[in-house]
Amino acid sequence: MDAIALLGTGTMGTALGRRLLATGHWLTVWNRTAERTGPLVDAGARAAANPAEAVRDADVVITMLTDATAVREVLFGVDGAAAALRTGAHLVEMSTIGPPAVRELAERLPRGVRLVGAPVAGSAGAAQAGRLVVLAGGEEAAVDRVAPVLASLGTLRRCGGVGAGAAMKLVLNTALLTAVAAVADALAVADAVGVDRRTAWEALATGPLGGAVARASATDAAFAVALAAKDARLALDALGDVPAPVLSASASVLAAALRPDADIATLTDVRPADVATPDKEKL
Repeated sequence: MDAIALLGTGTMGTALGRRLLATGHWLTVWNRTAERTGPLVDAGARAAANPAEAVRDADVVITMLTDATAVREVLFGVDGAAAALRTGAHLVEMSTIGPPAVRELAERLPRGVRLVGAPVAGSAGAAQAGRLVVLAGGEEAAVDRVAPVLASLGTLRRCGGVGAGAAMKLVLNTALLTAVAAVADALAVADAVGVDRRTAWEALATGPLGGAVARASATDAAFAVALAAKDARLALDALGDVPAPVLSASASVLAAALRPDADIATLTDVRPADVATPDKEKL
């Protein structure tokens, strides 16, 4: 089994770590808030004092962080991981940071270190159960090398070269976020015309938004509104001047939400009085 370093033990990072330990990997963990590594240490992982220490002996390094700024800081900041990566190591970047950022990281890594961008589709519960869809992009040989690790997390989908996995993640998140926003709109119409919510939920679940209804009513998922807003912004940035009115409207709803730390399912709880006027600077 590989020696793996996991940088980032938030909700999804901790779920990934539990799965890696359960499938027999040796795991070293680091998180900016050290206390958050506790559950994985209790499960058998070793905690490191900083990113450089965490990756020094690792075959595979996984980053699961909030955004591109955080990834750059952890890799290239003070006590950053990049300079400590040994020749032959593979960096698996699993955060949602968009294709340009993934390609930038690949160019900045030391010679002899290969990057695979591998964001995931699925919740923390799916991660612990090994049911994620892992969207891998990178050189074929690099993906082959880390495939056993990624396959232990769920289904490995090869998307193409460096940045291709990040690109596919934007496609899937655009579909998810606009669909959940559509469910919220449909429920608002139900309220306006006097259809009770239980009846509306049941009817929507059997129609074209059935998958989105299942996600919007999930109680075991954790995709914070703030992170969803960041992902929507990445997708809009990728579009440039190409109009995307549905995605733009969904981004506005996400940016205006008053509970940014709550799961995106809470968008379906919103009533008009609960939504602030969107701040264009946040979009």
